[in-house]
Amino acid sequence: MHLRCSNLPMNPPVHRHDQPKRIGVLLINLGTPDAPDRRAVRRYLKEFLWDPRVVEAPRLPWWLALNLVILNTRPGRSAEAYHKIWSEEGSPLLTISRRQQQALHERLTQDHGDGLIVELAMRYGQPSIAKGLARLREQGADRVLVFPLYPQYSATTTASVFDAVTDELRSWRWLPELRFVNHYHDEPAYIRALAESVCEHRARYGTADRLLFSFHGIPQKYFEQGDPYFCECQKSARLLAETLELADDAWMLSFQSRLGPKQWLQPYTDQTLHKLAGDGVKSVQVLCPGFSADCLETLEEIAMENREVFLKAGGERYEYIPCLNDRITHIEALAVVITRHLTGWGDDDASTEDRVRQAHNMGAHC
Repeated sequence: MHLRCSNLPMNPPVHRHDQPKRIGVLLINLGTPDAPDRRAVRRYLKEFLWDPRVVEAPRLPWWLALNLVILNTRPGRSAEAYHKIWSEEGSPLLTISRRQQQALHERLTQDHGDGLIVELAMRYGQPSIAKGLARLREQGADRVLVFPLYPQYSATTTASVFDAVTDELRSWRWLPELRFVNHYHDEPAYIRALAESVCEHRARYGTADRLLFSFHGIPQKYFEQGDPYFCECQKSARLLAETLELADDAWMLSFQSRLGPKQWLQPYTDQTLHKLAGDGVKSVQVLCPGFSADCLETLEEIAMENREVFLKAGGERYEYIPCLNDRITHIEALAVVITRHLTGWGDDDASTEDRVRQAHNMGAHC
């Protein structure tokens, strides 16, 4: 009997016996528009806000609100915000994410050699998850670790990535073996990296009356329906405060980036800063432990908008502590998480030459 590896109608190229077996790591972050202009931002927001994990609402009423109202008003304002943070290299989130990918690839190949490859994808926009998975397949990755760069789990983020990955794989004939990182909110190396960034900032600029940990918000209803995000944010903040040996009145936690009139997780960051200034707090430092890379929500909303809120309300000194980005300690923390999830997923027992020989003996022609 002849066994031929022929092209199938579902997503060529097909499996090849002569291709080295590899482990692929797919880093995934939220995403970014292709440009800081209204058209690109509208395209990005349409994909993002139509995700049923992001907005849990009856589809027809939400489609009407999204397409007839939101996408005709919000893109212009958002484009102006993106324009404030756009660099010569492009989107800060994408630029930083690419540096993270390269640094992680270099770090992990120290332990795994060429048997491990790291690719980057965005949940919304480019590079897409479909393209990231395709790049891994082209390089022979028959085992894939999906790593959403969201320290704290939420259905709005982590579960949405899972949806997108599995939706793409529905069209694949030869599926890779999959593993998935759900969260790393209490990973000691991640907490230490955050603490070190705070210490370095304070060594350079001094301390402040308050250290505020600002996390991205989600609707309160999602938490009440069982989303663990609120609890994981609380744990990350508590562990970080303990590591920094902060007194209870030296730090606070808040939630930012709410959208629409419904109640979101509280306290809200902008209202918290306004109240702190009104209560006589003169200086604050703000850290965003839920963001793995600086983006619109940190560089424009926190570093610019909320700075203005605090100073206008009577505050005197406001400092934003950057995300971990591609700091060495952050890359090491991510490598620790990846290595733990790769446990037991060693190299293929058979060499490429052995597999090709065995395949030829069975009558395969590739």
